[in-house]
Amino acid sequence: MGRIDYISSKICSLDVAKRKIESWHIKGQKVVFTNGCFDILHKGHVTYLAKSADLGDKLVVALNTDKSVRAQGKGDERPINSEDARLQVIASLGFVDLVLLFEEQTPFNLISTLIPDVLVKGADYDPNETDIKSKNYIVGSDVVKNNGGEVKVIDIVDGFSTTNIVNKLKN
Repeated sequence: MGRIDYISSKICSLDVAKRKIESWHIKGQKVVFTNGCFDILHKGHVTYLAKSADLGDKLVVALNTDKSVRAQGKGDERPINSEDARLQVIASLGFVDLVLLFEEQTPFNLISTLIPDVLVKGADYDPNETDIKSKNYIVGSDVVKNNGGEVKVIDIVDGFSTTNIVNKLKN
């Protein structure tokens, strides 16, 4: 299998992801799940994803579709990179095992379907927050905890954000 084919094999639909995760669970492998836009990949993203991968055996990354990125109000120019490009870039990371898209505002349906062992977000979220209206609440944390899983946060690398990069390019 060529390298591009290998990268492409990590990109899949929800149905395929569910089957792969079930097979990993049968093998006793711990599945870690995280999500985001990952529009312009930078050191902060790579550090976050690598540390997420360290929390288990397999890392699943869910990416917002272009439509859901635009709905977040990050700016008219966002996303900079199309969902297809973002899928390919994230899938090319050696420590990422599976990548899929979600169009909803949150990945709740994905998390409820996939039931990962570990759910990860940045440290600007609170794994103990239970108020779903709080900006610190981690969507799907209740599902993961109710199924015996863990919810973790990872420190954000200061000075790195897609918004900062976009602003630098404008100046």
